Amino acid sequence: MLFRIVSFLLFQIVGASLGWWLGQMPGALVATVVGAWCWFVADLWRGNKVVSWLKQGDLQRPPHLYGVWGEAVDRARRLLRQHEKQEQQAVAQLQQVLTALQASPNGVVLLDAQGHIEWCNQTACEHFGFDLGRDHMQLISNLVRAPEFAGYFAANDFSRDVVLMSPVVRATSPLKLSVQMFPYEGNRKLLLSRDVTSIELADAMRRDFVANVSHEIRTPLTVLTGFIETLQTLPLSSEERTQYLALMSNQAQRMQSLVADLLTLSRLEGNPPPSLKEWVGVRSLMRRCEEDAHGLARMIAKDGDKPLHLNFPQMQSLDEAGLEVAGAGNELQSALSNLVNNAVRYTPAGGDITVQFVLQEDGTGRFSVMDTGPGIAPEHIPRLTERFYRLDRSRSRDTGGTGLGLAIVKHVLQRHGAQLQIRSTLGKGSEFVVVFPASRMRKADTEALV
Repeated sequence: MLFRIVSFLLFQIVGASLGWWLGQMPGALVATVVGAWCWFVADLWRGNKVVSWLKQGDLQRPPHLYGVWGEAVDRARRLLRQHEKQEQQAVAQLQQVLTALQASPNGVVLLDAQGHIEWCNQTACEHFGFDLGRDHMQLISNLVRAPEFAGYFAANDFSRDVVLMSPVVRATSPLKLSVQMFPYEGNRKLLLSRDVTSIELADAMRRDFVANVSHEIRTPLTVLTGFIETLQTLPLSSEERTQYLALMSNQAQRMQSLVADLLTLSRLEGNPPPSLKEWVGVRSLMRRCEEDAHGLARMIAKDGDKPLHLNFPQMQSLDEAGLEVAGAGNELQSALSNLVNNAVRYTPAGGDITVQFVLQEDGTGRFSVMDTGPGIAPEHIPRLTERFYRLDRSRSRDTGGTGLGLAIVKHVLQRHGAQLQIRSTLGKGSEFVVVFPASRMRKADTEALV
């Protein structure tokens, strides 16, 4: 401000001096007025430079001025720099938010008041088949045409979610989505989508499991109830009573086996994987499998049947090699014996069953059970490890099967990092192969084969 006053006075003094020198008092008055206008024009020119600079917004090239206009330039430059810094911070924060939303496992779609897509993350693109570059500002209702979603969007009641099939076609099972909208800032909407395929599948499996367990228990209970009523109401001979009690005992044992298998499955699913520090001798596992197989074969054999040929050709070599596998011995024994016993149950009299355990060149262990049974159709093989899945329900019940054996085998092998491979040809037989990882195989007198 002082600069403006001084500069104005200087213009007046210089003008008055020149005017007095040229024309005494009249000249001084005229020169004073001319000096004031000259100062005004110079000040206007300086102000115009400031306005031009503000219009350009170039913080790197401010005009070099003094006085009030120079101070105005400095203050404006500081304010603009502060505003620019705040804007950069806001952009960075927005980018962080978008990055976080991009990393979300749920689909996120931002819609304007009319339902146009303003932004969506990659998960939403995978869920709905969007392409943000192509579908930006497209109506969501034109891209997601499921009737459930159309009714949900039109009703404008977003207090709950809606489950619909994804429009994206997949080679595997169809994708099920849980979709819900959340209004914000007036009529804008935030759409969240969540993949609930596994949840829906688990729920369906739970329903099927409960239904199967109920059915499996109801059948022997019905038999038991019938025999109990017969024993209570009818006069029976001692032979009939003995026969009925034997049948009741058989049904009770069947229910006991079912409960035992269910408890085994529950324990396997709830316990942590077995340690790599506990080692079990392969020969002892194979010896127990052989004993169980011979005992089961004798139990189910009928008079006049040809005996099964149970071959364990590598027992001696296993003893010499001293092979060991890392894991829980009782679980491994249960799984391997189950595979051998299944071959015994389903191989007809006089058939051949060959059981081997070999250490392969890559250090993995290979346990195989090959039989000459009726074989399995290709469409059944992927479902063999499902709970209660049976190829022949009547024969399974006759041989004491609960339908949970291969499900237990699958869980045991998963806990030990092993893989189950099934090969079968109708009319020629089947081969069940278990491959143990090299990290779980070793020879007793050497380090682990890894």
